[in-house]
Amino acid sequence: MGKIPSETDREAHPDNRIGAVPPRTRVWRHGEVEAEGFPVADLSDYLDQDGTVVWLDLCAPDHHDLHVISDELKLDPVAVEDAVSAHERAKLDRYRDYVFLNLYVPEISDGELVMHEVSAFVTRQALVTVRQDQGFDVDELIRRWDDSPELTWLEDSKVSAVPLLYGLLDLVVDRQLAAVQNLDDEADAIEDMVFDDGSPIKEMQRRSFRLRKNLVAVRRVALPMREVLNTLMRRDLPLVAEPMVPYFQDVYDHTLRVAEWTDGLRDLIANLLDTRIALQSNRLNEVMKKVTSWAAIIAVPTAVTGFYGQNVPYPGSDQTWGFVVSTTIVVVCSVGLYLVFKARDWL
Repeated sequence: MGKIPSETDREAHPDNRIGAVPPRTRVWRHGEVEAEGFPVADLSDYLDQDGTVVWLDLCAPDHHDLHVISDELKLDPVAVEDAVSAHERAKLDRYRDYVFLNLYVPEISDGELVMHEVSAFVTRQALVTVRQDQGFDVDELIRRWDDSPELTWLEDSKVSAVPLLYGLLDLVVDRQLAAVQNLDDEADAIEDMVFDDGSPIKEMQRRSFRLRKNLVAVRRVALPMREVLNTLMRRDLPLVAEPMVPYFQDVYDHTLRVAEWTDGLRDLIANLLDTRIALQSNRLNEVMKKVTSWAAIIAVPTAVTGFYGQNVPYPGSDQTWGFVVSTTIVVVCSVGLYLVFKARDWL
């Protein structure tokens, strides 16, 4: 088994450096790792050998970098253009001797969503992954391959890069599940803020808007994964052999979970917004009831004192008993209104 080359090794082999980040290479023979970190120029030599499966990873390559690989694997210029171009939609394209996939790995940190774009060319004996940045954890992908029992299916009679593709898809969907879990936790936090009278309104609105925006972005890249898995498992596309179908079915089940989870979160967020508006309306009604009740109480002494403040003679004018009567009316009516409003929970 080979080792990952050090920086000194890479400098000693300039042909092994493509783009800004050195490529990663590995070859399996009969399900066992035979070599890794070999120069890209040796790729065709391994492909010519029986029982070998090759993996090549390129990070942020340009057209010239992929031109070398396209010559080795006879890739279509259209697929190469899609692999180089950023922000392509998530999809699977079928070509004569290979398939091309474009996938997205969402990552949420401190509420901010970042999408890492990953493309893949899958031939019978090779898997070529093309990353637009270094955000996608290739080391985690390698660890999954090393720990995955399905790679033992790489036998002479059934040599294929499909088990490698399974590991890639499984990792991508797991990352999408982790992103949706993060969004679900954020929705729970916003739900607590909705029912907390002390929560700042602007902060709640900001987080709600960010959550909706992140959910839309995750749904946009996660929902097409169902079609990708469906296409791979179609019987008229003899890419996934029968022994690998259960593995891909498991990934497909996870994609359905992501889709259902995002649908549920979308409904939950809509309900939270409706609930927040309803609670605000209820609070406003409570305030209006209290203001109206106090205004009614204050209106009684205003009316009585206004009546006795007339500039014309009236019963009790300039008499002590008139003052007593007016004061009694103010107190009795005000207390009576207060008790009535309190009993109705208006105060």
